[in-house]
Amino acid sequence: MLQPDWAKTFHAVDRAAFLPDDVWPWDMVRKGSYHVSRSADSPAWFAAADSDVPLVTQWDDGRHTGPGPGRVATSSSSAPSVAYGLLADLDLDGGMSVLDVGTGTGETAGALEHRAGPGRVTTLEVDPVVSRQAERCLHALGLTPRIVVGDGGAGYLPESPYHRVLVTFGLHDIPPALIQQTCRGGLIIAPWGTHYSRANAVARLRVDGAFASGPFTRAVEFMESRSQRRPALDPRDYVPPEGVAGASASTTAITEREFGSGRYGPLPFILGLRVPGCVQAAADKDGTSRPIWLYSLTDQSWACAQFRDGKPTRVWQSGPRHLWDEVESAYHWWVDRGCPEVERFGLTVSPSGQYAWLDDPGNAWRVGVGSYG
Repeated sequence: MLQPDWAKTFHAVDRAAFLPDDVWPWDMVRKGSYHVSRSADSPAWFAAADSDVPLVTQWDDGRHTGPGPGRVATSSSSAPSVAYGLLADLDLDGGMSVLDVGTGTGETAGALEHRAGPGRVTTLEVDPVVSRQAERCLHALGLTPRIVVGDGGAGYLPESPYHRVLVTFGLHDIPPALIQQTCRGGLIIAPWGTHYSRANAVARLRVDGAFASGPFTRAVEFMESRSQRRPALDPRDYVPPEGVAGASASTTAITEREFGSGRYGPLPFILGLRVPGCVQAAADKDGTSRPIWLYSLTDQSWACAQFRDGKPTRVWQSGPRHLWDEVESAYHWWVDRGCPEVERFGLTVSPSGQYAWLDDPGNAWRVGVGSYG
């Protein structure tokens, strides 16, 4: 919900003024992106601009051609409700200095300047084509944040320290440079998640020297940082040609209904916190059966849980890690604590690594691929 103190900003900085001719809205019913062109269908384009859905504005780091969706969304305009939430978490007052990491269309940088004031906003974008388009849109509205082309993870030292840092793409690791360039007591707002799934949560981190710590405020889903993306896994690198035949077989009492908490449910995110160095791949349901595969990022271990309506769930595991056992243990850990939502968890970042916690930073465990051992 749009907070009243931000209403003037969002009326002044209109989303439509920052969108290119071609956008790909997310269809909430069909669960996929579709193409809309302003030149070909102006009413549909403006309807998309006014909708509360994310709009992809670039695919595949700019290599995509053609009207159909590409493979990986690499620049977008966030759903307005998500953008409102990020800005509310930022707790930004006039006169504060802000680093906007991930310029994208430029709309967020424009909103930040309208709120903080001229000369207070620096915005970073890794893609020069995206940056130039955003610059044209910003200048057309008389907005002049400092626009820099570069890796967002490096921050922008010349204008630091910043009172606020806002990251608008998903991170797996909070870059030390962003902490170093934030004032003591300042805030970093960033979507953060593990490699386990696409589930992120917004981390609201208060900076204290080389440390940053704070709660997750809500579940979200953002495209990944280009510098922190991992290559797509190839199941053939894990599962032998004979499939599950040579793996250790068992069953589990966990049902698909218990294990699946929906696209934005808490469980995938929380399992990622508790099972480091693991990727989940959930296949589409085929009739009454749905397999969920697990792959290790630390060795060639893999597992498959075959959920079947009305029948026990069959499990196969192979490799040094018993991945399903790890995931099942994490699931029961979550259930035993009352199935806490994302907002009860938090993140602490220190020179020694990243640590997740439940309810209290004193109750923390290390997270990340390198935390397994």
